[in-house]
Amino acid sequence: MEKQRVMILGTGPAGLTAAIYAARANLEPLVIEGNEPGGQLTLTTEVENFPGFPDGIMGPELMDSMREQAKKFGAKFVMGWVSGVDMSERPFKVTVNEKDEYLSDSLIISTGASAKLLGIPGESDNIGRGVSTCATCDGFFFRNKNIIVVGGGDSAMEEATFLTKFASEVTIVHRRNELRASQIMQDRARENPKIKWLLNVTPVEVKSDGNKVNALSVKDNETGEIKDVETTGLFVAIGHRPNTAFLNGQIDVDKVGYIKTRGVSTATNVEGVFACGDVMDSHYRQAITAAGSGCKAAMDVEKFLEGSSVNDWLEAPAKA
Repeated sequence: MEKQRVMILGTGPAGLTAAIYAARANLEPLVIEGNEPGGQLTLTTEVENFPGFPDGIMGPELMDSMREQAKKFGAKFVMGWVSGVDMSERPFKVTVNEKDEYLSDSLIISTGASAKLLGIPGESDNIGRGVSTCATCDGFFFRNKNIIVVGGGDSAMEEATFLTKFASEVTIVHRRNELRASQIMQDRARENPKIKWLLNVTPVEVKSDGNKVNALSVKDNETGEIKDVETTGLFVAIGHRPNTAFLNGQIDVDKVGYIKTRGVSTATNVEGVFACGDVMDSHYRQAITAAGSGCKAAMDVEKFLEGSSVNDWLEAPAKA
């Protein structure tokens, strides 16, 4: 079993940026591509807010370009998912597809976070065709349209408020009469004249004309009546789930499951293990911030493999 100097788990913007930087540092990283090579951007259509592309770029195209750039500098790729990691000693042992084992002196975890979906008919089929999980990414495409936000927490209130910058009307759909959002977020949403409310209903189906979404079917929780609510877009805002279950509690995570990192670094509590992207960022969740943290992770790994302790650069004074 050949030992790697660094393995990168995941291939979204964070993992691929880490691969580019690590490869250029002659670390020959081995990248495990995961169940969704390219991450969530492969599920989107046009990306207009990634620097360097004034006319926008398709999400899958951006990820393919980043992958080819990493390969150009010497990164190696293995298709498959990480089914287990043993961090009890170095080199770390990584199991892929439940049977292939790899050893590595260091790890960069960039497995991302998955948006929670409703799990109703027509939802996954229309992602990128009217169904979205990111208002910041896709709100611009719904200028002067009527759209729906599903959810009752702070994320839903924040997404709905943001979307009023573009949409002519935003309807918040929630399965209960009471919202889970903090009072200040509720007040902000209720004071917005563009936001309408449809509470105590359960979404049951996303409908489309074959090309784009045109309605959300909902069931009244009191009467059982099902009706179609016309819409051009559906934003699902019921939270994200960091992809950390495979770690089996071997590193520190917060109460939701996001990996905790040390100070300004990407280092975890396990020496030699680093994390970047949405798997450790519950706040920004943007391609560009994920890419930036991937750069940091690769630079941190390089220092670590050169023998530098994380404490050395956490405690060192800033350079003038």
